[in-house]
Amino acid sequence: MPALRDHWRSRFGFVMAAAGSAIGLGNLWKFPYITWDNRGGAFVLVYLVCIAAVGLPIMMAEVLIGRMTQKSPVGALKQAAGPVWALVGALGVFTGFVILSYYNVIAGWSLRNFVRCTQWSIGDFPAGVSVADGFTDFLQSPPRQMLVTVLFLGATMLVVSRGVGRGIEQAARFLMPALFGILLLLLCSALTMDGAGRAIGFIFTPRFDELRWHGVLEALGHSFFTLSLGMGAMITYGSYMKRNDSVVSASVLVVALDTLIAVTATVIMFSVIFTVPGMEQQVETAGTVGMLFVTLPEMFYTYVPLGRVLAPLFYVLVAFAALTSTISLLEVVVAYFIDERGMSRRAATAFCGSCILALSLLCSLSLGAWDVLSGFSLLAGKRGLLANLDHLAANWLLPIGGFFLTLVAGWVLTAETTRPELMDAATPRWFRYGTWRLFIRWVAPLAVLAIILTVIFLGEDFS
Repeated sequence: MPALRDHWRSRFGFVMAAAGSAIGLGNLWKFPYITWDNRGGAFVLVYLVCIAAVGLPIMMAEVLIGRMTQKSPVGALKQAAGPVWALVGALGVFTGFVILSYYNVIAGWSLRNFVRCTQWSIGDFPAGVSVADGFTDFLQSPPRQMLVTVLFLGATMLVVSRGVGRGIEQAARFLMPALFGILLLLLCSALTMDGAGRAIGFIFTPRFDELRWHGVLEALGHSFFTLSLGMGAMITYGSYMKRNDSVVSASVLVVALDTLIAVTATVIMFSVIFTVPGMEQQVETAGTVGMLFVTLPEMFYTYVPLGRVLAPLFYVLVAFAALTSTISLLEVVVAYFIDERGMSRRAATAFCGSCILALSLLCSLSLGAWDVLSGFSLLAGKRGLLANLDHLAANWLLPIGGFFLTLVAGWVLTAETTRPELMDAATPRWFRYGTWRLFIRWVAPLAVLAIILTVIFLGEDFS
């Protein structure tokens, strides 16, 4: 263990940072959209079961490996399981690099919508102006796309360059409570809308006759992807934990916060959908990105109570959720160069950030601004560099990384190694080590393997 390795200053700091990593744009757009697409209640119930049976055991495994070795993914898996398994850690670092390169672009759109909503709130919402056309013009404008991409990655690099305690933890201590506060304001407003009761019934009333097999697979896939698993982010964050912090308690809190935010965002979204005439049909055609960045802005100014105030705040929420995720993605890559290549944090951040920025700028131009990149197609008929990278990460890199991590935790590491890491003085009394070991050895790997086989043989797309 490096003598000067940085650590979280408190368990609260770790929980806020790890929850921030898990809570991202997927909670605000992907989960509400797939819940709608799978007709609500039964899907939500299956998703909660998958979170408990698959997501939580893998979360504990990743945090355990990080805290035990006090190293980032490559070094952690090499020390814990052997040199060959370092390749799984390297896959995680590569996955973080790929995801951040396009996620940073989408995160930047929140800055554009925040500025636009602030202008509308100060002035007036322009009647008769197409929000969709304005967003399309933005996507096809290289200067504006590149500007928000640079700004967002710059903010991410600034936080990561300051280190774990003074940078990531301090940012999380501010961003996460602010995120919760804004979300609470939005929830209070949503619950006063006419469609709130119908929204709650739709989300929490199981109708298993409407749940398709595809919905079960989506619930399983999202329960894994939503927690930032499979790319070593939780190994990296776990490596900064102190020995007296409970892996079990921290993991449960992170998973609970991530799930709570996703469900709350869904209540807010559906309250709007069931209140606005014709909105249900728009959701069917808008898609996840369209609903978040195109459809919702107009709804704030026409139907949502206090929408003039809440519209800019909503995109502050989106930006904060995205930033806490981009910080963890960059930290995975930076930590590798610090631990394995001996670089200083500032040098590693500058080098990694510059490389990621180059790919991010190409992604930002692949949405209509540059025909060569916009027409690029390599995987599953996806068009555009950004769409191809998203498909690669969600359908291949993350599941493969997650599958091998479950093998390490469940089959390579012995019970004598993992039991003391989980069964310490701070472990809650309800936790049963034998149950966790059963799930990490059998349920979790088989579930993730099912995702991989579904992609290979059925052509399902989890991106």
